[in-house]
Amino acid sequence: MIKAVTGAKDILPNDIPKWYFIEELIRNFFSNYNYKEIRTPIFEETAVFSRAIGEETDIVSKEMYTFVDRSETSITLKPEMTAAVVRAYIEHSLGNLQSLNKLFYISPMFRQERPQAGRLRQFHQFGAEAIGGLSPLLDAEIIIIAYSIIQKLGLKEFVLKINSLGIPESREKYKVILGDYLKNHFDELSEESKKRFHKNILRIFDSKSPEDQEILKNAPYLINHLDENSIEHFNIVKTILDNNKIPYEVDPALVRGLDYYTHTTFEIVSGSVGSQSALCGGGRYDNLIEQLGGKPTPGVGFAAGIERLILAMENEAVPFNEPSPLDVFFVLLDKDKYLLIPKFANLLRNVGLKVEHDYLQRSIKAQMREANREKTKFVVFVGGDEFTRNLFTVKNMSDGVQTEIPIEDSLSSLITMIKGN
Repeated sequence: MIKAVTGAKDILPNDIPKWYFIEELIRNFFSNYNYKEIRTPIFEETAVFSRAIGEETDIVSKEMYTFVDRSETSITLKPEMTAAVVRAYIEHSLGNLQSLNKLFYISPMFRQERPQAGRLRQFHQFGAEAIGGLSPLLDAEIIIIAYSIIQKLGLKEFVLKINSLGIPESREKYKVILGDYLKNHFDELSEESKKRFHKNILRIFDSKSPEDQEILKNAPYLINHLDENSIEHFNIVKTILDNNKIPYEVDPALVRGLDYYTHTTFEIVSGSVGSQSALCGGGRYDNLIEQLGGKPTPGVGFAAGIERLILAMENEAVPFNEPSPLDVFFVLLDKDKYLLIPKFANLLRNVGLKVEHDYLQRSIKAQMREANREKTKFVVFVGGDEFTRNLFTVKNMSDGVQTEIPIEDSLSSLITMIKGN
């Protein structure tokens, strides 16, 4: 038997209502904040990600699905969305159309990681990018949107962590200070952190090694070495979060290793999804657009994993919206009347009602079981003595009351019944 590729997961019909519920909430939130949806191709030229994410990162060096197509172009399935959105922003000169572009997306991503709970090789993210504004108000807005969506979904076991990375100039000075501290503990660092010491020293803070974490307890933190403008920027973000009653923790160990990141960075972590605890992450990237070939343009954004959110909701027993029930199920009493049902069913469907009938020539008992399984509001019986008198029998499934209605008036009668129910 051929199965789905390892790390890729089918989303079956019974799970689709969960996705509809989350996606509708996401779209409503972004609409309220005046973010417009953007959709980019599922693959890009590899350079989009290698230049944006960085050759030395695990994503680029180990996890990307990359291949050479027939035109000898290196192509990569999207491992993340920010670089793709920025590419589209530059290519289509969106900055010339308006100064500030507030964009959001819902899209599949691909990374060849080791599959485990909350981590798949094909996964889905939603997120936002606000491109064109330096204001800390945008940093705060992005955080508030991410936090509010997760809260609105009904999750409770999560924490918002924030930090400031300042500007590249102050960060470069800090790297020297951090390097001087870590030199005294170099031999005690994990092998991975020894490599990061020379390639990207800030990423040592991402290490899960107990030895590294012990060393980092007494390390100097970037937040204590920021310039005055960066401190003011961060203080404004915190003030806005406070004014909006958004609880947060300042985590000085929360860093991003690439130079284009500036000022605010944040994560939302959950205690209900296992080792892959990050539900969401984001921050400001004022130098990324220029790095990908555009004009110097500030930006800030975030991304959140839908599968992890669903896992967290299931683990916290958060209820999802139930799928809407059928309005009408036609039960065939006389098999020779089966050609009449599609006409009546489609008339009802055309006015917006959810209607089903039997296609398998099942018994009346089996048809009623199907109607009950679909939590149908009304059953219309077609056939029997009533039909010879030009009548349908309609059963209200909530109270069991049966009513006879004229066939020629069935459309208006059923609509009246359903709306009054």
